[in-house]
Amino acid sequence: MRFPATLAAPLNVIPMAAIERTTSMLFQRVTTQHPHLFARLGEHIEKRFAFMPTDIPLVFVVSPAQPSIHVARRLPVPPTADASVEGPLFMLLALLEGRCDADALFFSRDLTVNGDMEAMLAMRNALDDCDIDLPRDLSALAGPLAPIVGRVAESIRRRALTEEASRWN
Repeated sequence: MRFPATLAAPLNVIPMAAIERTTSMLFQRVTTQHPHLFARLGEHIEKRFAFMPTDIPLVFVVSPAQPSIHVARRLPVPPTADASVEGPLFMLLALLEGRCDADALFFSRDLTVNGDMEAMLAMRNALDDCDIDLPRDLSALAGPLAPIVGRVAESIRRRALTEEASRWN
């Protein structure tokens, strides 16, 4: 499932400060919920990892050593990173949660990986060990609306994964 273009278009005009602040808040929540997220990176902890969705005009660069995330608008010149992965947003989120086979996606060319492959493999292994569940981990940020937000996010994830799975088979 691709991120709908009508929802992606406003990302071109929303101020980057607002996008970066929101993304940093979500990133901080995930790293708080999973404090050992980057523990398995070992010698790759100082590397920078770019996650480049193909269906939204943004790029996310994670620096695990801090830990921090930087967001930029997608430009013809990719951001400075030691390793990068490119693919549809929902696929990248499924990888974050360990819900799909990264190797199969790479070999089927649904994902493009560039740069330090050993570092990206270490990142994949780190993510696989963390049991990240974005609807569960992030819905708490919605306060009293957390149950509703969690159910909506779970429904979106289920639909996105079902559509991707049927396309892969």
